[in-house]
Amino acid sequence: MADAHARAAIGGEMYTGRARYRPASDAALALADGRVFRGRGFGAAANASGEVVFTTTMVGFQEECTDPSFRGQIVCMTYPLIGNYGVNAEDDESRRPWIAGLVVREHCQHPSHARSLGTIDGYLRRHGIPGISGVDTRALTRHIREVGDIRALLAHDVAETPDADLVARAQTARLPGDRDVVAEVKVAEIETYGNENGPHVVIIDCGVKRNIIQSLVERGARVSVAPFGVTYEQVAALDPGGVLVSPGPGDPARLDTGLDLVRRVVADGTPFFGICLGHQLLARSIGATTRKLKFGHRGGNQPVRDLRTGRVTITSQNHSYQVDRDSLPAGGDWEVVLENINDGSVEGLAHRTRPAMTVQFHPEASPGPWDNADMFDRFLGAIAEANRAEGRA
Repeated sequence: MADAHARAAIGGEMYTGRARYRPASDAALALADGRVFRGRGFGAAANASGEVVFTTTMVGFQEECTDPSFRGQIVCMTYPLIGNYGVNAEDDESRRPWIAGLVVREHCQHPSHARSLGTIDGYLRRHGIPGISGVDTRALTRHIREVGDIRALLAHDVAETPDADLVARAQTARLPGDRDVVAEVKVAEIETYGNENGPHVVIIDCGVKRNIIQSLVERGARVSVAPFGVTYEQVAALDPGGVLVSPGPGDPARLDTGLDLVRRVVADGTPFFGICLGHQLLARSIGATTRKLKFGHRGGNQPVRDLRTGRVTITSQNHSYQVDRDSLPAGGDWEVVLENINDGSVEGLAHRTRPAMTVQFHPEASPGPWDNADMFDRFLGAIAEANRAEGRA
C-alpha cells in the first residue's frame, strides 16, 4: 500500500503496462524563425512557450527538470531515449520542476529500475508540464547551434493547426532574460540545514540545487539558505563563516540588487564562493560585463582547465551567459584561474589575497564523477582558516 501511494504521489503508472493513446502527430514545437517540428504529445495536455535550448546530458532527466536554472526554457534532450529508469521521490534537485516543456526523441513508458516509482510522462502530467516526443532532436539541436537559443512554442492538440499560426504564437514567447526569473525560483524565507555546531554557510538563493546544500551538510556545515535580495546587513546578522551565491536562471545584467552584497562580503574578508550565476554576479560587482552565449553551455561534458596547474576536469554546466574576459579589471586583485577548453570562456575567478573564488560550472553535479568535489573542501577550508585567524576555532 505504501508503494502504491508513493507511485500516485510521483505520478507513476509504469506498472499498468498501458500507455495512453495519442495520435501520431498531435503536438508541435514551433520556433520563432519559422521552423516547426511535429510529434506526439506526452506529459500534461497543455501549451508552453519560452526559449528552446538543448542539453547534452545522457542521464539525470529528473534532475534537469528540477534545475531552477531552466526556468522559462523548453529543454531538448539530445540523448535519444529518456525515462528508461523512471522517476522517484529522491532525485528532485529542488521543490518542483522548473522547465517550461520537454522535447525528446523517445520517452519510455515502461522503465526498469529498482527505485522507479513512475514514468516521465506521468511526472510531467502531475506537474502540468507538456512534452513532445518523436522529434528529430539531432536536427533540432543542429538548428539551435546555427541560429542560437530561440523563442518557441510547444503546443498539444494542434494536428490541424497551420504551421504559420504556431510560428506567430512562438514569436510572442517571453525569454527568461525578459523577466525576473530569479524571483520566481528563490525561497520565500530563510531555511536552515545541517549541523548546528558546524561552520556556518549562508547561501544566497538565486535558484540553488539541493545537492549544493547536501555537499556542504555532508561535510559538517550548518547551512542557512536566504532569498536573493537580502541585504548585507541581514546576512551579517546571521554571523556567517562563509557566503555562497548559488546558480540561477536568467540574465545576470538584470540583478543589480545583489551586487552590493557580493562586493561587501568580499571586502570584509568573509570567505566567498560564487557558483554559475554567483560567478557572474561577482564579476559584475568588480566592474566586468556579461553577455549571452549563442546556445549556452548545458550538459555534463564541458572540459575546464585550471590555468594554475594545467589540470583538466570534466564539468556539468547549465547557463546562457558568460563573463566577458576583456571587461575584467586588468592587473588588479582578481585573476582568471579556470577556462573552458572548447571556447576559451572564463570558468573561474580567484582573488589574489582574499578567500574568494568562483566557478561557472556546477561542482556538485559530479560528471567526473568527483573531479570538482574538492571545491567545497577548499571553501570550507577557507572558512576554517578565517575562524582560526579570528580565534573562533
